[in-house]
Amino acid sequence: MAATPKRLIPLAAMEKLMKQAGASRVSESAKEALKNVLEELASSVAANAVKFAQHAGRKTVKAGDITLAAKQ
Repeated sequence: MAATPKRLIPLAAMEKLMKQAGASRVSESAKEALKNVLEELASSVAANAVKFAQHAGRKTVKAGDITLAAKQ
């Protein structure tokens, strides 16, 4: 039996986002695809935010670090 990957972002949240964007129906594969894209993007932003905090001589990541990282 294969281990299921840990879900950081619930699929229900993906469906809600797509329905808010105008989708009337959302397939399971679309929810999974959006989840994967968003988790990859979030991981990249988080890693860059950590670098900004370290560069500023801090151990604490602040909202400004996230904002700067998201702009890259």
